[in-house]
Amino acid sequence: MRNVSEIIEQYLKHILQQSSEGSIEIQRNELADQFQCVPSQINYVISTRFTLEKGYVVESKRGGGGYIRIQKIELNAYGSLLDTIMTTIRESIDQASAEGLIYRLEEGRLISRREAAIIKAAISRDVLQFKLPLRDEVRARILKAMLISLLSK
Repeated sequence: MRNVSEIIEQYLKHILQQSSEGSIEIQRNELADQFQCVPSQINYVISTRFTLEKGYVVESKRGGGGYIRIQKIELNAYGSLLDTIMTTIRESIDQASAEGLIYRLEEGRLISRREAAIIKAAISRDVLQFKLPLRDEVRARILKAMLISLLSK
């Protein structure tokens, strides 16, 4: 049985797909009522599953008429895709952000499940046993090289 967080995530992704603008605005309390959970559960889902690394921009406005806006960022042409990746990775990247980026590329079917698994294995903190910040710098170099190789056509 799926947990509430997964159900909320799938619901939000579904209504995002249906949106002609590529974004949605939700009321946190209304969504919490709909799924019979506490509003902090909605915050948790949005903050962990709708991150920039996973291809989403989240904006929130607090107060009486407050809302949460979620927008899916599309990666179109391979040239701009590589530019976006290089901008995201920069000179260093932590493991969570790297895995989020890999997840996004796999979800967008730009890399296969097997390629994603190989990349994750190569950039794992278990493999890159260096002290920080060197580990994040080495991870960024490896990740960039692998993605350039896979995504350059």
